[in-house]
Amino acid sequence: MGLDLKPFVMPSPIVISELANKVVAVDAHNTIYQFLATIRGPTGELLTNNKGDVTSHLSGLFYRNINLLADNLKLVYVFDGKPSLLKSKEIERRRQVKEEASQKYQEAVTEGRFEDVRKYSQATSILTGKMIEESKEILNLLGIPYIQALSEGEATAAHLTKTDIAYTCASQDYDSILFGAKRLTRNLAISGKRKVPNRNMYFEVETEIIEHQQVLDQTKLTQEQLIDVGILIGTDFNPGGVPGIGPKTGLKLIREYGKLENVEKIKNTLSDIPYQEIRDIFLKPEVSNPDGVEFTEPRYDDIKNFLCIEKNFSTDRVIGSLEKLKKSIAQRTQSLEKWF
Repeated sequence: MGLDLKPFVMPSPIVISELANKVVAVDAHNTIYQFLATIRGPTGELLTNNKGDVTSHLSGLFYRNINLLADNLKLVYVFDGKPSLLKSKEIERRRQVKEEASQKYQEAVTEGRFEDVRKYSQATSILTGKMIEESKEILNLLGIPYIQALSEGEATAAHLTKTDIAYTCASQDYDSILFGAKRLTRNLAISGKRKVPNRNMYFEVETEIIEHQQVLDQTKLTQEQLIDVGILIGTDFNPGGVPGIGPKTGLKLIREYGKLENVEKIKNTLSDIPYQEIRDIFLKPEVSNPDGVEFTEPRYDDIKNFLCIEKNFSTDRVIGSLEKLKKSIAQRTQSLEKWF
C-alpha cells in the first residue's frame, strides 16, 4: 500500500556520485519487488533460464549493484523478518490484489491487449523463499553484506542511520521516515522517463534524498505527531486510515489538536484502531542491532559460476559487467596510492 507522505516532503535531487564511500541501507524486499515488477519479457512474463527458474530478481540485483559498486557506494541490504500481527490486513489486501491482477493478466493475454498485459503482470509479483535465498547468495558473492531483520526491514534500515552505521536508507516507500531514518533515498540508480499508468504521458525520474529533520521542520510536527498523521492517513498496520481523511486534512488535525486522542470527530473511528500499538511499532521497533557491517571483495569466479553456469546468464554480458567493476576498483586504488 505504501504510506503517503509525498505532500509533506521536499526531496532534494542527488546524483549517485554524491553517495560515494557512504553506507546505504537498502530495503531488500522493496528493491527486489521492483525487479520482479519491471524486469519482464514482452508479454509480461518473468525472465527465466533454460530450466524454467525465475531470474528477474538476480538480473536486477547483479546489474544494478555492479553499477552502484562501481560508483563506490557501500551497500548493505536489509531483509524483512516476521511481520507484525497488525500487518495481516495489509498482507491479505496485497494477496487479493495479486490474485485479481493475475486473472486480469490472463484475460488480457487471451484477448491480445498487450498494454494491459504489461500493466497487470507487474502487479502479480510474488517473492518466494527461494528467491530470497538466491538474492542473499548473489549479494554475498558481490561482497555486499546483508542483515536479516527481526521484523520490519525498514525499521532496521532506519536504525542503521540513527546509529550512524549507514548514511541513508534506500527505498521507494516513505515508511523509513516514520521509523525515524535520518535520510531516505528514493529512485536509487533509477533515472530517465517513466510512463504514467493508464495514460500516454511520461515524467522524469531522478534520484532524490529526503532529510528527516527537514520533514519535521516543514510540517512543524514532532516525530510522535508525524506518526499520528501517518495513522490518520493509513499505514501498513491500519490500511486506509480514518475514512475521509487524506494527508492535508490529517496534517491540519494534528497541528490543531496535538495528537489523535484530542480529535473529537474521529473518536468513534479511533476506538477501532490500535493506535498506541502502531505508535510503538514506529517509536520502539524491534530491530536487529549489528555493531557494524563488513564489506568484502567481489568473488569474480564464483559470480561467473553462479550466474553463467547455474543460472544460464549471458557469459559475455556478465564478464563485461565484472570487468567494468574491476576497472573502477583499480582506478580508485591507483588514486589512493598517489597519496602515499
